[in-house]
Amino acid sequence: MSSRTRAMLAARAKDSQDKRDRALAAIASLETAGAPVTPAAVAAAAGVSTWLVYADGVREHVQAAQQRQGCNGPDRPGAAVPAGGEPVTLASLRTDLSVAREQVRQLRAERDKLLGRLRLQLGAEIEGPERADLITRISQLEEATRKLAAERDARATEASHAQHRITELEDELTAARESLRRVIRHANQ
Repeated sequence: MSSRTRAMLAARAKDSQDKRDRALAAIASLETAGAPVTPAAVAAAAGVSTWLVYADGVREHVQAAQQRQGCNGPDRPGAAVPAGGEPVTLASLRTDLSVAREQVRQLRAERDKLLGRLRLQLGAEIEGPERADLITRISQLEEATRKLAAERDARATEASHAQHRITELEDELTAARESLRRVIRHANQ
């Protein structure tokens, strides 16, 4: 393992320990202040995620503080009963967590899909010419097409006249050769 990797792991471990220490200090301060010790309150007071509050090593302290305050934890008999009427259990919290994780996964996939579409759209807008430029270019191309068609027709007419002239000259040449043969025959007789 490189020294850089070790340093990064050490920094991560120190950061994790600092967060745990802040969470434990928040539990103590909430308990001292007489405020209810709940995972959300501890997370807010410590500036950490609620995931950390539910992690081993912190969760036990939260539960102990709740017991000292006379509250029961969600996995103990007599758990708090929310407005819905059913007690909150560890299993229900895990189910909620599982559902929330699946929703987060789906939302991330949807976000990634939308970001991809946005990138394509923005790329097309940046790389593509403006509509007015396209209209101008089409007009120029149509004008060039008309000119080329007119030149083609003129060349076709010239070619037709030239072919007609070639035919006339060939006829004249044939007649001149025939006339020359007669003169030569007549001179030889």
